[in-house]
Amino acid sequence: MDYGHELQFGVFASPEASRAHATLELGQLADVSGLDLFTVQDHPYNAKHLDTLTLLTAVATRTNAIRVAANVANLPLRPPVGLAKQVATLDVLSGGRAELGLGTGAFWDAVVAAGGERRTPREAVDALVEAVGIIRGVWGQDPDDPGARSLTVQGAHYSVTGMHAGPFPVHHVEIWLGAYKPRMLGVTGRVANGWLPSLGYAAPEALPGMNAAIDAAAERAGRGPQAIRRMYNIFGRFGSGGGFLRGTADEWAEQLAELALTAGMSTFILGTDDPDVLRRYAVEVAPAVRELVDAERSRRAAGSQPPVPTEAAPEAALEAALMGVRETHADRAPLTVRATPDDGTRLSATLPWREDDRPVTTKPGDAAYSPSEQAVPQHLVDVHDHLRGELAQLRDIVGQVRSGAMSTGAARSVINTMAMRQNNWTLGAYCETYCRLVTGHHTLEDRSIFVHLRGAQPDLAPVIDRLEQEHHVIADVLEQVDDALVGLVGTEAHGRSGQEALDEVQRALDLLTDTLLSHLAYEERELIHPLALHGFG
Repeated sequence: MDYGHELQFGVFASPEASRAHATLELGQLADVSGLDLFTVQDHPYNAKHLDTLTLLTAVATRTNAIRVAANVANLPLRPPVGLAKQVATLDVLSGGRAELGLGTGAFWDAVVAAGGERRTPREAVDALVEAVGIIRGVWGQDPDDPGARSLTVQGAHYSVTGMHAGPFPVHHVEIWLGAYKPRMLGVTGRVANGWLPSLGYAAPEALPGMNAAIDAAAERAGRGPQAIRRMYNIFGRFGSGGGFLRGTADEWAEQLAELALTAGMSTFILGTDDPDVLRRYAVEVAPAVRELVDAERSRRAAGSQPPVPTEAAPEAALEAALMGVRETHADRAPLTVRATPDDGTRLSATLPWREDDRPVTTKPGDAAYSPSEQAVPQHLVDVHDHLRGELAQLRDIVGQVRSGAMSTGAARSVINTMAMRQNNWTLGAYCETYCRLVTGHHTLEDRSIFVHLRGAQPDLAPVIDRLEQEHHVIADVLEQVDDALVGLVGTEAHGRSGQEALDEVQRALDLLTDTLLSHLAYEERELIHPLALHGFG
């Protein structure tokens, strides 16, 4: 059963307090890698875990597009009114990027130890139904009384009387339920926007039967099965061991595409804290799954329906269903990704490198690539566009300071919220080594990509050597910009004239503009074909 939902991909990260900074960087990497969701588990009684909602807020302030959610919020320790207000606040602050995964609770001894109420399975489900009604009422999203300004609910577990609703989220926040047993599956079909099981508790072969229970409940409630997005927390490793999510990126893609086309699962959230695994998932697996599913859906829409799986031969039927998709997946075409041109404009009198001695490699004139292969260099260009956009924003801020429209303190505050500063120039960009150069350490993705490209295409080594040298120069220039901004704030704090400090900021910023834009254009010219041919590793 394919419900036709748009495919989404996300990450399920750990909220371990000991790796807080790494988790924030993982969220930024997920954002610039094009993933849709960043989620973390919620166990408030766990002494080693950060608070889930606070952590999600921190991730949201450091990202631009990715949505954030608890996976799933522990209702017995999250009273619904407070939880509703927290999520609504997160949605407002993030510009409409908060969702809510919700669970009935587990590990009851720990819940009780933390001050929560021990509930029987029936009581836990009843409490969740009451909580969902209250949460939606606080948000002004009660389907029976949308936009209501006050709320009264008298329940066995939660009650509110004449409470003023609000604050309201800026978008219609979805509620996803972690459900496995028949009664909770029925509740999911009646009241939820999404179903969010985990691989460890719901094996792939069990999904169709559980979906059927949700569908039946949705039909009885007059909603229809399409009203509930089918989501899946997945876990795996890349390699050659065989089995579900135990192989290559292509094998992962085929297995997830089968789940989308035959079991209706359309959102896949990968449990990992490993940035290299996340990167491969985002740039290799996710685009390939989308391609496979889109091709098969198009084929079905054209009237060529594959055989329906039967109990007698489900594996053969699944293979037949994807046969045409694999053929489409093999389609190849000339590279359509284009390097951003360098117009030669320079703002500085001199540059810290010569541009006429850069190594170059021969570009293949007749190479053809599949859509998923073309997606790899396109992602590099997209990330570079993000860098170019932030540089333009930085120049605009400094321009406002020079014109008197913004104070220097406000400028530094804005700059420190930009992704280029938040992530020490890591930016999750696969060929960017800014994090390594600023902090003095290689990140896992930096090491794996350059090692991979050197091994896959030895004649590329001089280009990679030059790119690494330029990364060092750009890191130094970035520090000059930062030092100049510090000096500018210092002049304002001590009441001194800021004109000389402003001139130094402009000089450093012009140098950053010249070096960065030149470097990005060179990197794209030299790497788009190798990346399409060899991937990111």
